[in-house]
Amino acid sequence: MFFATPCHRTGAGDMIVKPLRSIPKEVTLTTGTVAANGSPDRSISSRIVGLISAGVATSRAELARTLGVSPSTVSLHVQELLESGVVTETGAGESRGGRRPRLLQIRDDGGHVLVADLGGTHARVAVISLASEIRMVQEIDVDVAGGPERSLDTIMANWSDLSGPWADSSPLHGAAIGLPGPVDIEAGRVESPARMPGWHSFGVAEYVRDQLGVPVLVDNDVNLMALGEHFAHGAALRHSVTVKAGTGIGCGLIASGQLHRGATGTAGDITHSRVSAAGSTPCSCGKLGCLETIASGAAIVRQLRERGLDVRTTADIVRRAQDAEPEVTSMVRDAGRHLGEVLCTVVNFVNPDAVFLGGALSTLEPFVAMVRSQLYEGCHPLVTQQLLITRTTTGPEAGVVGAGRLILQHVLPERATTP
Repeated sequence: MFFATPCHRTGAGDMIVKPLRSIPKEVTLTTGTVAANGSPDRSISSRIVGLISAGVATSRAELARTLGVSPSTVSLHVQELLESGVVTETGAGESRGGRRPRLLQIRDDGGHVLVADLGGTHARVAVISLASEIRMVQEIDVDVAGGPERSLDTIMANWSDLSGPWADSSPLHGAAIGLPGPVDIEAGRVESPARMPGWHSFGVAEYVRDQLGVPVLVDNDVNLMALGEHFAHGAALRHSVTVKAGTGIGCGLIASGQLHRGATGTAGDITHSRVSAAGSTPCSCGKLGCLETIASGAAIVRQLRERGLDVRTTADIVRRAQDAEPEVTSMVRDAGRHLGEVLCTVVNFVNPDAVFLGGALSTLEPFVAMVRSQLYEGCHPLVTQQLLITRTTTGPEAGVVGAGRLILQHVLPERATTP
């Protein structure tokens, strides 16, 4: 068994993570549909694990209907998961006219995964069981502007502290990290991030894997939020759009129960959509007039400071808006209107079952009300006829829940199909 060892602090806030007793580096994460040795398609096993752990489909028949594959194909993969100890049968479900189905659940044999949802100035780190239960979670201060090594060392040091109670009895199976920028998921690195100096092309997954010795996945933070929120609503949803409106703006898409990343991993990146109301305001991406420059927390902070108000963070905006300060509330309302206008195109095109609003600005009713108003006004009536528009229900845990689902969908099928 292999675990994170305690970190040492050298003073002045610096931390050194001791090298861990590592699993051989030949242990890698396989994401292809068919392995080179001809083993079965892991993508189906991965989706089965995800559906069972989310409680969306808990019988073979439900899995076959949800995945759109034959019952025999599902039975083959479920049998492999049962034999490897990833899945267990827990009893019989309700009959729909025939034999009562055998119910399935992920077997929590004491193992765990480590996850982190990294923002601009903070991160949520957590220990998650193989049954997708959060064992420990903590919010910590992390400044991404300090560079990747310092930020990742801080995260790993806190992982070590959190996982301490299970260090002697619970094997570590993998780790996943959500990052606030475009991510090349195959390479495990950030590409051209707007507010992350020093992170461009840095091998995040490789750096963490070298320390932990287990598979590591890296994805965009809003993609992970979208995963966590979508499956929190059960089998009723097939398509959803999740927006994170905080210091910046992000968007994640779930289509037919699958995270949609697009050809280069930037699907849903509405923050850099050109908006006429933004005029020629410079954006952090280097272009002019992006949505981010008029609808994000950073944009509102900038505008209020230009008017002489002492605001420095999105949290300051939230506090002042909750106190009903007229000038701040007006800008929050305008930001919601601009975001809603851009979302109209997304919602008309995707035709989702739900739009989830997360992030600090979504805690403000004037912001949410304007987004909702713009969607009803600007979308086709058939699109909004049954559309759910609501705040995220998973709250600050959406990212870590999604990260947990992401890594478990990969490392558990890996265990089932590795000779």
